[in-house]
Amino acid sequence: MNFAGMNILAIGLAAVAGFAFGAVYYMSLSRQWLAAIGKTKEEISGKRSIAPFITSFVALVVMAWVLAGTLGHLGPGQVTLKNGVISALFVWVGFVATTVAVNNAFGGRKPMLSVIDGIHWLGVLVVQGAIIGAMGV
Repeated sequence: MNFAGMNILAIGLAAVAGFAFGAVYYMSLSRQWLAAIGKTKEEISGKRSIAPFITSFVALVVMAWVLAGTLGHLGPGQVTLKNGVISALFVWVGFVATTVAVNNAFGGRKPMLSVIDGIHWLGVLVVQGAIIGAMGV
């Protein structure tokens, strides 16, 4: 299932898997995440909205699409599970970890928030890279 040379099934599956990873990750670290943002469960419970979840999923689709395009530039025969994971690691180090750290530093956030969020995005990218690498672009 390709569109414009991209494996739409791999991109969609990578986005869903990234979303599922985030759900499990943040549910298991909810107490630490709340402490890192300086809020209590009660403070955020009344502000539930579906909008952040929609934004998150759309962002994950874009992330998977761009990662697939990045992997595609490796050349014929180079889109593999191993290269998908390696490329995801490079993208995380160069773009995501740095951005999370800078944004949280200027926002005056606790360093632990950068650690928690950074590891989340590392997991998302590795999962996406593995899926896209295994399924092809």
